[in-house]
Amino acid sequence: MLKMTGKHTHHVACNLCEAICGLEIKTANGEIQSIRGDKQDPLSKGHICPKAVALQDIYNDPDRLRTPLKRTAGGWREIAWNEAFDEVSKQLRNIQREHGSNAVAVYLGNPTVHNLEALIYGPMFFRTLKTRNRYSATSVDQLPEQLVSLMMFGHSLLIPLPDLDRTRFHIIFGANPVVSNGSMMTAPGVTRRLKAVRQRGGKLVVIDPRRTETAALADQHLFIRPGSDVYMLLAMLNVVFTEGLQTLGSANDFTAGLEHVESFVKDFQPESVTSITGIDPQAVSSLVREFCQAEGASCYGRIGVSTQRHGTLTQWLITVFNIVTGNLDIPGGTMFSQPAFEILKAAPPGKKGFADHYSRVRNLPNFNGEFPVAALAGEITTAGEGQVRALITNAGNPVLSTPNGQRLDEALGELEFMVSIDIYLNETSRHANIILPPVMGLERPHYDVAFQALAIRNGAKYSSAVFTPGRDQRSDLQIFTELAWRMQKGNMFSKLGGWFKKVALQRLGSGWIIDRRLKQGPYAKSHGLTLKKLKQNPHGIDLGAMRPCLPGRLFTRDKTINLAPAEFIADLKQLDNATPADHADPVANGFDLQLIGRRDPRTNNSWLHNSRRMVKGKPRCIALINPRDAESRGLANGDVAQVRSRVGSIRIPVQTSADIMPGVISIPHGWGHQVEGIKLSVASEHAGVNTNILTDERFLDSVSGNAALNGVPVSLAKVK
Repeated sequence: MLKMTGKHTHHVACNLCEAICGLEIKTANGEIQSIRGDKQDPLSKGHICPKAVALQDIYNDPDRLRTPLKRTAGGWREIAWNEAFDEVSKQLRNIQREHGSNAVAVYLGNPTVHNLEALIYGPMFFRTLKTRNRYSATSVDQLPEQLVSLMMFGHSLLIPLPDLDRTRFHIIFGANPVVSNGSMMTAPGVTRRLKAVRQRGGKLVVIDPRRTETAALADQHLFIRPGSDVYMLLAMLNVVFTEGLQTLGSANDFTAGLEHVESFVKDFQPESVTSITGIDPQAVSSLVREFCQAEGASCYGRIGVSTQRHGTLTQWLITVFNIVTGNLDIPGGTMFSQPAFEILKAAPPGKKGFADHYSRVRNLPNFNGEFPVAALAGEITTAGEGQVRALITNAGNPVLSTPNGQRLDEALGELEFMVSIDIYLNETSRHANIILPPVMGLERPHYDVAFQALAIRNGAKYSSAVFTPGRDQRSDLQIFTELAWRMQKGNMFSKLGGWFKKVALQRLGSGWIIDRRLKQGPYAKSHGLTLKKLKQNPHGIDLGAMRPCLPGRLFTRDKTINLAPAEFIADLKQLDNATPADHADPVANGFDLQLIGRRDPRTNNSWLHNSRRMVKGKPRCIALINPRDAESRGLANGDVAQVRSRVGSIRIPVQTSADIMPGVISIPHGWGHQVEGIKLSVASEHAGVNTNILTDERFLDSVSGNAALNGVPVSLAKVK
């Protein structure tokens, strides 16, 4: 790395999570002196979470890779970039020449979306592969929400957001934004924002199998059995129609399918689903009445509802509930952002974006050009035409983050070739033949394309790089453009043209495309928004609250909201054949508990466990169980228990808590650093266990194929 002399103050956006909090980073002679919240950031207003200071630890981490690695019979050795690029392009071309384009697969991890260069230039490389075998973290947590937006509003990224700063009644299903800082909802300082709901006379209600940190702030918390949220929402909609509370409000003229909604909810009275949800019917009715009486109300659901057996139906019904109570596209309800950098484009004619193709082995539908990641292991291990023989991972650790991670771990060992674009030698990249380490977040410029589009208040902010990378480091832009050029086919003239394009893009950087899109965006005339102006305003520019924008912002061909997509109705009919006994108890083969996940404010998926300050203190990879479940098994706090599912078992310490409902066990995800072959010295000392050894790759959302990580049947027994 190149050292800068003197003292400097930098104002940037944190790129570790979706909150994109503004940071003030002070440096002296190339070293970080302090990281604080930027009080002048118009969105975060000085708020930061504990994770922000970990940026310093990642930057200084001696385990972070800066030079390409090649796996040899004698172990890992550092190699030059040209040698690495040569090896990668040679191996990928040979495999595709012999076995076809689909023999190479791609997996994109969550950090990809936090990286402007990866978002813009990664697809350039992936298109050269011409493979259908593409996967990402999308099908681990958010696919249902995006599918609902695609089917109802015409675009997978046109996602209605709670107008959190103006709502007067806010219901949360299966989300814990106090810890996560919001998800598919950029709302930094969310604790302050949730408290403000109550301060202005509003109400906050949390529906969750665990009394979470967010629930502790709420006026009301309702325990709900994992996986039964769909029944709760059907009952809520039943109350809406039974009591004549339905209204489309301003959406009346461009919404279709209301009569279908009314017909399919009529048999789901609150009393009929109590045995499934565990929620008193009077509580359901009262909740709906209060919601409908509020002047601006919003219902929000996130990972807890997306990652279950009926995740798509649940996210759909949340959206329907907001619409039929007149709370779509109004202040205080759910609204759509209008970002300065517009990422929404109409799909080409004839392209649905969903179920255009199906996976070879399990016949799972694709979504936006990707198959559900639960199919990946089978595509590697199942012989035949189209078998995956090579894999490229970018900023992902699917061994720890995807269902039945142990099976995927074993499958990766069967690949002919693997390359990881990653800054760490972790549980997944240890299987790679070549690791290409890009620079880290403080060493590259950034604009939050994705999360400004999910922000509860419109704004724009450009972050210049805090540090200049060393001469032997490579940015994501450099890595992807180099690989794209080397992989493209054609004659000498097309190769020469590709070379000139590569050089031009590497010299231009990412700034040119930001400037171009800002000048094409909705604030170009009203605010004179350009990249130059953003650089002159390093704290960011506030572009105002969300505004009503329908039907103009709809991407459906007829500019109409479809309340009842056929795919969702078909899946809903499957519920008609279900009985309360099918859902009230998950007892099967001795599996008498249901597994749910949870987050921690000092971790981010499998990230940050190599930061000593983030893992210090009491161990956090523990299982939470209700005292009643502990007593019946002879378990006390600190005891080690064995948790078993259909696919695997783990041993983990337990802690009892009345904050979790009986019949449920909660284990955090992202841990499990005890495997051989990784280079994560701090994380290995605080290994924890991988909860995705328990999650089941066959246990999926019935519509989308998204991983169902919550509600997995498990057993629990004391280790003697």
